[in-house]
This record gives sequence, C-alpha cells and structure tokens, in this order.
Amino acid sequence: MNASNPLDPELLDELADVAKTSGCMLLDCEFKGSVLRLIIDREEGVTIEDCQVVSRQASAILDVADFGGNRYLLEVSSPGLDRKFYSDDDYDRYLGSNVRITWRDPTASHKTTTVGTLETFDQTRNQVTVKDASTSESLSISLKHIDLARLEPEL
Repeated sequence: MNASNPLDPELLDELADVAKTSGCMLLDCEFKGSVLRLIIDREEGVTIEDCQVVSRQASAILDVADFGGNRYLLEVSSPGLDRKFYSDDDYDRYLGSNVRITWRDPTASHKTTTVGTLETFDQTRNQVTVKDASTSESLSISLKHIDLARLEPEL
C-alpha cells in the first residue's frame, strides 16, 4: 500500500476486505487532491464488473466512516497493462516478462532505466536480474536501488 496514505489503517483494512470478498486484492490506495484511487487486481485479470462491485461496496463503507468531509471522487481500477510492481511478490509473479526498471546506480550519481526480461528474483539477496533488451547484458539490481518497476507491454 501507499506509505504516504493519510487513510486510517482500519479503513484501509476494511477496503482490502471489500476487494477480497469480491475475489480481488487491493494493491494500492491513494488519496490525492480530491480523488481516492483504489487499484485492484486478481489472478485472471480485473473486469469492469469487478471495479463496479468494489466501488459500490467501498463507497458504502466510506459513507459509514464519514470519509472525506468534503466532496471526493472514488476511482477503482486495474493496474493496467504497464502495471507497476507493488510488492516483492510481483517480481516472482512476472519472472520471464518484459519489464522497465528505473533504478539508482550506486556507482554513478544518476538514475538508469533498463528495459528487458526479468530473469531472476533472489529473495534472499533482495535482487533481480534483468537481461537488457538493447545490449543482451544481464544486470543484477538490488531491490533497495529500484525506484520504479513496471511491466513493459509487448506491442
């Protein structure tokens, strides 16, 4: 979940339960400006109906909790084709997939973006290996240096 989220942890747990009872998992919850965005996922993919069901149930919970004394917009969506990785489990789940990883190279003073195939995820060493699409070189990247990892859709 989003670490900078101002929502009450109990409310977040209730929203996660709503997603779970609908056969989904709540990946992220973000409140920015006047938009409360819930990102849900499920193994076989998210449908519009999934979003509608979670939206209706979450809205009822938010009303009871008197969330957002002012007006807000509730948005429920899937993570999309170019989904970002929300947890370490995503590295394991998407082994063999094309990824785009933005990371801080500890030997340089800049960020690097690597696009390639996610080859390995070593949970013990907290690192991944990516075969760079442009150089065919395998790069080992520590998870602590990764700023953003997402799937790279095949066109």
